[in-house]
This record gives sequence, structure tokens and C-alpha cells, in this order.
Amino acid sequence: MLNKTRGRPRGNPDTKAAIAEAARVLFLRHGYKGTTVRAVAAAAGVDQALISYHFGSKQGLFGESLNLLCARPGALDHALVGDRAGLADRLITAVTTLWDATAPTENRMALQDDDTMRAFRDYLESELLVRLAEFLGGPDATARATAAVGVIGGLIFTRYLNPLRPIAALTPAEVRRVFGPALRAAL
Repeated sequence: MLNKTRGRPRGNPDTKAAIAEAARVLFLRHGYKGTTVRAVAAAAGVDQALISYHFGSKQGLFGESLNLLCARPGALDHALVGDRAGLADRLITAVTTLWDATAPTENRMALQDDDTMRAFRDYLESELLVRLAEFLGGPDATARATAAVGVIGGLIFTRYLNPLRPIAALTPAEVRRVFGPALRAAL
């Protein structure tokens, strides 16, 4: 008879934390684009498969390692499912849902940290802009995606990172009503 134990397998329970810390260091040093999953796995001393297991993707790893809820993969994935007509509302909903869930102090701390802001800008350019352009398609897709990221970035900055009272006081529905037309025009 074999003596098998039930439950979580033995091993180092801090593996996820070690991966996140290695990723944080690399993302801050090399940015989103310059950091590979392979490099994170090597720095953490783990197999690449563990990154997929714990974080799902490079985007998930980025969001969790830098505590940027807005960079978690599900939000963008969800926003990019559906018709183009509803894209602006889905993007604004993703932004308000994720950023409203983050403590205002954490948002302002991100603004004060140059490395985090550089990595976040790199993410917006390398991930959000590229995926939006792919979703939009057409000869001017990159220009429209660039304009859309500008609107979204402005919303994030004026509502969360360096809040202007009138914008910070808006409900998510009001944010969609006020920023929706500009985002739809950009898209």
C-alpha cells in the first residue's frame, strides 16, 4: 500500500512570491517589452510553466508583480470580446472597475515611482495599443488605437493618479457618459 497524502503537494509555498519579485525587478529594470517570461523564470530559478500556472500570462505576471490591477489580463481580454460599437463602453468599464478597486494611496504611489510609471507606459504602448490596433484592424488602426490609449491614459491620470475633483467624483456610469463620446471618436 502506498502512503500518499492528500492536499497540496510538498514544495516551496513561496514560489509564486519569488516569481513575482523576480518579475518586478526585471520589469522595472527592462520594461514590459524588454522582459521575457524566460528571463523571469531563470531569475526565479523555476520552470517557465510555473509562470503560466500561477499568473496565466506575461500580462498577468506584470499586473500582479507591480500590483497594477489594470494590467491584469482578464480586463483587456473581456473588453476585446464583442462588437466594435460597444468597445468604448467595455474599455471604460474595465478601467473604472479595476482602478476603483485599487486604494487611492497605491495609485498615487505608482505615480511617484519613476520605474513603475516607465514600466506602465511600456505596457500601454506594447500591450494595450498593439492589441487595440489588432482588434480594430484597417489601415489607420494604429492611429485610432493611439488616440484611444490617449483618452484612456488621460482618464487614468485625471481620475486615479493625479485626481481632479470633478473627474474623481464621477460615478462609473457618469465616466462612461462623459468620456464615452471622446473614446468612441478616437476608436
